[in-house]
Amino acid sequence: MPHQSITVAGVEVFPLCDAVGPMGDSIRRPMPEMFPGGCHGESDEWVLHFHCYLLRDAAGRTVLVDTGIGTESSPAASWAPVPGVLGAELARVGVGPDEVDAVVITHLHSDHAGGAVIDGVPVFANARHVLQRAELAAAGEGILDHVVRPLGDRVQVVDGQADVLPGVRVFHTPGHTPGHQVVQVGELVLTGDVVLHPVQLADPKVPYLYDTDPELAAATRVELLERVRAERGMIATAHFEEPFTRLR
Repeated sequence: MPHQSITVAGVEVFPLCDAVGPMGDSIRRPMPEMFPGGCHGESDEWVLHFHCYLLRDAAGRTVLVDTGIGTESSPAASWAPVPGVLGAELARVGVGPDEVDAVVITHLHSDHAGGAVIDGVPVFANARHVLQRAELAAAGEGILDHVVRPLGDRVQVVDGQADVLPGVRVFHTPGHTPGHQVVQVGELVLTGDVVLHPVQLADPKVPYLYDTDPELAAATRVELLERVRAERGMIATAHFEEPFTRLR
């Protein structure tokens, strides 16, 4: 059953489910190792939902947040359930790749950036691709070759807070990666990988094995969730089963 859109501050937000599945054996670890100190219950299987989001404002302008895992030739193929179905999900909501005006890549991990370029060709040919300068500075050669360099002058480099469209803003949220960023629309924050698993809602200080800087990631997560809770806002997550979570 496809996830339903919501409208926040005049912007319609469509959750797009690119894929569902566990991590591959190359990086999978037991849950107590993935999220040390978290209360995991009985299950040791983490089934990830790979969500991207399409934002469409009242003027019809579109912003895609993250590009999913990509094809069998994507860098994500070593561990994620490729191929992703982002193209079909966009078609479901009536948007073609050439109609995307801007792409925000929350960070350059392969499950968030792998669908931006296929066989060396940018998928969203008419879109600017918004990335934090700190993320580009820290990126490895593999993702630079697969994603960033083929995008060429479609890359829009920002430092910290920046407006993508009126009412759609990115914020630098380092820790998971040096240049991780989130997107805010009204009361909704699209969190990328600041929050990866529900155990981190129960205790935001629970780290994640693959955070670049676990202490900084935890501090960023605590600050972000406290702010959203104070505003009685919502988050839209990348890997939860349900895309939207209202914080109380």
